[in-house]
Amino acid sequence: MSTPQPASAGLSPTLRVLIGLAAGVIALAGMHAARELIGPLALGAVLVIICHPLRHPLERAGWPRWLATTAVIALGWVVLIVMALLLGYAGAQFVRMVADYSGELMDTWTSLSAQLTSLGLDPSTGAELIKPEAILGFVTSLAGSTVNVLTALFFVFAYILFMAFDASRYGRAEALFGPEAGPAMRRFTDYSSNVRRYYVINASFGLVVAIIDGLALWAVGVPAPIVWAILAFVTNFIPNIGFVIGLIPPAILALVVGGWPLMLAVIAIYIVVNVTLQVLIQPKFVSDAVSLSLTLSFVSVAFWTFIIGPLGAILCIPLTLLLRALVLEGDPQQRWLRWLSGDTTVGRVGT
Repeated sequence: MSTPQPASAGLSPTLRVLIGLAAGVIALAGMHAARELIGPLALGAVLVIICHPLRHPLERAGWPRWLATTAVIALGWVVLIVMALLLGYAGAQFVRMVADYSGELMDTWTSLSAQLTSLGLDPSTGAELIKPEAILGFVTSLAGSTVNVLTALFFVFAYILFMAFDASRYGRAEALFGPEAGPAMRRFTDYSSNVRRYYVINASFGLVVAIIDGLALWAVGVPAPIVWAILAFVTNFIPNIGFVIGLIPPAILALVVGGWPLMLAVIAIYIVVNVTLQVLIQPKFVSDAVSLSLTLSFVSVAFWTFIIGPLGAILCIPLTLLLRALVLEGDPQQRWLRWLSGDTTVGRVGT
């Protein structure tokens, strides 16, 4: 008579996966509940990561550590202030144009409603975008969120200050704790490098797209081309779908001031310029630079926007890279998942 085999003390792979998924859902639900805190924190961390390399040439030039840290903080604040001023200028001009063209918007709305009704269609299905009440309501909601934006900016300024000072000592971790700190520090260094490469590529493509869009809109006679160029630059930081957000306002304005021919001209400009650069070319550069698959890059926009709000659309790639670094890169058994995510380093010796 054979003796019964002892049951395995470990959890089955299926159960481990289910427990991991459950823990992930709980963690993400907590992040969603704390999104007003996590969003500014993530933005501050990204700005410090981007500006941190300024420290090294300053310290090599003989600057004391505290002064180099102050320079990093100042650069982070300058970047944040410039972006806020650009958005503030674009928003103020948008409010002014809504007021200036309110009569034309009403006429366009009336004409389009009549055309849709004559075709047997409900006007609310296609013309709501240019309905004056809808646009004015959107502008009012933006104005009402000013206090929230200023509060978030205060926290970002504070986060940059504290995290820059903390970052100044992290470089000594391996010297203090020995070789066991090496793998974690290398993962953090690789992550920081990927974040910087991502934003350098986005800023470069965004600047090119903004200049071309602004000049093209000016050439065809769309009002306030500088505003739409700024919007094109900012929305370029939203992967894959940013150009759609940047297209809607100038297309609506073109319809109001120039009718269907001008609107179609604006759409054609954005298809030729923005789709070619932002949708077809830029994602490949980003994917190669940060070792992230195109599918994961696309899905991350909707995912992180749902988790932490609008900032998630801009920070989706750094947050996805951070999640991969924390969950996958420290576990050698998850190398195949890293490869699925687009990480091309998993085949190298020692990774």
